[in-house]
Amino acid sequence: MSTLVPVPTNATLRRGFRVIGRGMREQKAWVGISILGSTVYGIMTGGTAWVIGRVTQDTVAPAIAAHQVSASQLTGAGLLLAAVVLVNVAGIVVRRMAAGVAVYNLGATYRRRVTRQYLRLPLSWHHRHPSGQLLSNANSDVESMWNVFQPLPMAIGVIVMLVFGAVQMFIVDPFLAAIGMTVFPGLFLVNLAFQRVMSPKVTRVQQLRAEVSEVAHESFEAALVVKSLGREDQEAARFTAVTHQLRDSNIAVGRTRGVFDPAIEAIPTLGTLAVLAVGVWRVSTGHLTAAEVVQIAYLFSILAFPVRALGWVLAEMPRSVVGWDRVQAVLGATGSMEHGSDSLPDRGASRLQVENISYAYEVDLEGGETARNPALTGVTLDLPARGTTALVGPTGSGKSTLTNLVVRLVDPDSGAVLVDGIDLRTVRKGGISDTTALVAQQTFMFDDTVRGNVTLGVDRTDDEVWDALRVAQGHGFVAHLPAGIDTRVGERGASLSGGQRQRVALARAVIRRPQLLVLDDATSAVDPAVEQAILAGLREASSGTTVLVVAYRMATITLADDVVYLEEGRVVDHGTHEQLLDRCSGYQRLVTAYAREAAERAAVAADEEAMAESVGAER
Repeated sequence: MSTLVPVPTNATLRRGFRVIGRGMREQKAWVGISILGSTVYGIMTGGTAWVIGRVTQDTVAPAIAAHQVSASQLTGAGLLLAAVVLVNVAGIVVRRMAAGVAVYNLGATYRRRVTRQYLRLPLSWHHRHPSGQLLSNANSDVESMWNVFQPLPMAIGVIVMLVFGAVQMFIVDPFLAAIGMTVFPGLFLVNLAFQRVMSPKVTRVQQLRAEVSEVAHESFEAALVVKSLGREDQEAARFTAVTHQLRDSNIAVGRTRGVFDPAIEAIPTLGTLAVLAVGVWRVSTGHLTAAEVVQIAYLFSILAFPVRALGWVLAEMPRSVVGWDRVQAVLGATGSMEHGSDSLPDRGASRLQVENISYAYEVDLEGGETARNPALTGVTLDLPARGTTALVGPTGSGKSTLTNLVVRLVDPDSGAVLVDGIDLRTVRKGGISDTTALVAQQTFMFDDTVRGNVTLGVDRTDDEVWDALRVAQGHGFVAHLPAGIDTRVGERGASLSGGQRQRVALARAVIRRPQLLVLDDATSAVDPAVEQAILAGLREASSGTTVLVVAYRMATITLADDVVYLEEGRVVDHGTHEQLLDRCSGYQRLVTAYAREAAERAAVAADEEAMAESVGAER
């Protein structure tokens, strides 16, 4: 949800000018070119009034007096006007193109900085910030931060135009210029009032647009829930409510514009009429010529609209300041992971040691306060190379947190994780992912081919891809896809089932031949028979790999060399499956429940199969 933009105050204006200065320093060349084009535009706009005055004096007035005009006079006047207009147009084109390049360069630069910062920051930081906020920081906040550069070059050109025009008017007739100049303070004040009234209204519209998108996105993402639970009417009502708010806010913006626009348009018109009225009197007294009155009146008519660009800059400044603050909150965030210079040895399966580690999640409380929610406390493990260890425990015991720690997605609050005797905090950047692989609970598929999702851009042969799929028991269904491994799987793997996505994710890990493979309930969506085949394949293929698997099924547990039982973030027992059954009551209760659930599932499947056979026999 976007933040409401405050009315421009002196402090906001000062900070806004600092943001503008920062952007100018970062895009000196393009901003300079746009200012040059805007200066040409400002001078030539004022020059157009001078040319019209000259044409009126040298061509129009004599032609009216003589009741005739020659072709050469018309040609000369036309060429002079055309030259001024062409130079003016060139200035406008240069101003707009250069300003656009500057704005888009600044946007691209800061989006890259924000996303690189996201990649540098640890997972613990991401846990405290919702994904919607992060997307807003990288997109709308960056955009609002630099949108002020769209009207800025024109505003600079307007200042040049005002100075150039005022000089012209005072040279022609100081008295008439003084009368006319009283229009500009009034026009500026009305513009400022307009922007002050409009700014919160427009910001509210932007906020509601974000909410409309959010509701629509949620409904699309939860399409299965909405459809299966019959919530279509409720979702439609929720969407209708927020769109009606957006409609009402847009109407309020239109009404405000309808009140101010006529006044803004009327002020320069009244000023022009005043100049003409006084100018006629000055002509009648012999102080001015008709050409000079036309020149000053034309200046007023062309200066009136561009002055509004100053109001546009003032209106954008608060948004720029808010966007700057939100983006800087990300760029200035601390907690980025530090890396050392060590490399993990490339000599086959790794030994994993966890030494007295503790970890707590930071939880936001009301009033902006935070608290720590312990997930692991004093965990110590020693997993031998080439072994398969099952990590077992009730929900919330810290299993997934431990898997994140052993591949260094987060660092422990205390203690250390060592692989082959090397503290992971001293390993060079990228060194851990070169030798370890994690298959998480939530499998993510890119909108790419099966091959692309397995290799993730690493250069691998087709045979290697198929071998990895074979180990993960995914070769069968992939072979039946329309284009095999070159079949696109859709957004988040929409064309694949949950079990198929898990098998592709397993192949993604296997193809890297990791020395340490961590599986966080990575086979939960496949049936037990396929799971046993997968685990057997992994065991056969991973003679050079140490495997740590979060297990919820007996088939997984019984295939492991030893078992670690976690409860409330602590290691309660560690040994073989048989040993833990004999001496650990909590483990015994848990695996008995697992076995009972598996037996019930098998009984239901047998009943369904028997029913299908009986129906077939009757037919």
